[in-house]
Amino acid sequence: MAVNVLANENIWFDKCKYDDAEMKYYSQTHDSVPANTPVQNTARNPPATQSAMQGGDGELCSRVTALEKENLGLHKEVEKLRLTLSKLELRLSTVEKSLGGSKPAVCPPGPTHAQAAAQQPVEDGDDEIDLFGSSDEEESRESERVREERLRQYAAKKSNKPTLVAKSSILLDVKPWDDETDMGKLEECVRTVQMDGLVWGASKLVPVGYGIKKLQIQCVVEDDKVGTDQLEEGITKFEDYVQSVDVAAFNKV
Repeated sequence: MAVNVLANENIWFDKCKYDDAEMKYYSQTHDSVPANTPVQNTARNPPATQSAMQGGDGELCSRVTALEKENLGLHKEVEKLRLTLSKLELRLSTVEKSLGGSKPAVCPPGPTHAQAAAQQPVEDGDDEIDLFGSSDEEESRESERVREERLRQYAAKKSNKPTLVAKSSILLDVKPWDDETDMGKLEECVRTVQMDGLVWGASKLVPVGYGIKKLQIQCVVEDDKVGTDQLEEGITKFEDYVQSVDVAAFNKV
């Protein structure tokens, strides 16, 4: 079966013989083979070698192109570095010229302690005698006496100055037990609470609900002497009339 298939195929099995015969013919007639003959091309460069050479040439060309681009970029970077270096050299020379033209002034050294002592004039022995020493002592005593007198006056004035007392205005809500509580008696009990630094003020009855009214009373206290806890404790001791005490308002005077 395979032999029949190969027999039907159009294959030139004797091509090598014909190529050899062609070579001999040209060598005999012209003593050389034409450069464009397929035999010479095939003998010199087989198909595998030709394809390999073509692939190698393409790769080599691409590498050469990449190297040329890289070389061009390096040339540009070197040129930039040269320009920068030249600018720096120019600035450095300018700074050196400016520093060389203006020299810093040097301050002359000051005289030593021995030189200063030598330059002072020698005083005569007669100048050390103070003929008016008693008058200077009297003036110093007088000034000391005046200074002490002024200090005494200032201390007395400061002690007589009244000190500022911190005070607060407090508004209290005093609530009774029910509507049958005598509010007049309740207010009277509240005002019986007396303390040092406590002054009672105006008062009024404010309706709460269901016929019940609360006593709202104003007072002024000294912060250092009276506190809200003391007020609440003094008012709530009247248990027959007072149910509770609340601070409605607290303001500094």
